Amino acid sequence: MSYTNKPLIDDMVSLKVENISFLTTQDLNRVFRVYREIGDIYIPRCKYSRESRGYVFVRYYDERDAYDAIHYLNHTKLDGRMISVKMARYRTFDIPN
Repeated sequence: MSYTNKPLIDDMVSLKVENISFLTTQDLNRVFRVYREIGDIYIPRCKYSRESRGYVFVRYYDERDAYDAIHYLNHTKLDGRMISVKMARYRTFDIPN
């Protein structure tokens, strides 16, 4: 998915999908939208080469849809690679005073 403006992600549930092929792009939308409406797909890329880093974040509007995606897609093959799908954990940063 592509957005001209940053999507409102505060109310979305984020999944981290690991072990993605460096060539995987459009298949992600097709595979994950089976479990309802996707709010956003973010593919982190290397700063210099612009290649995928091998993981993506998929955001759903509804938590139940995210759990369905985890249940059905975790440890399945996508583009010949066994993927891992789990809830994303956010890092917290201490801001110095």
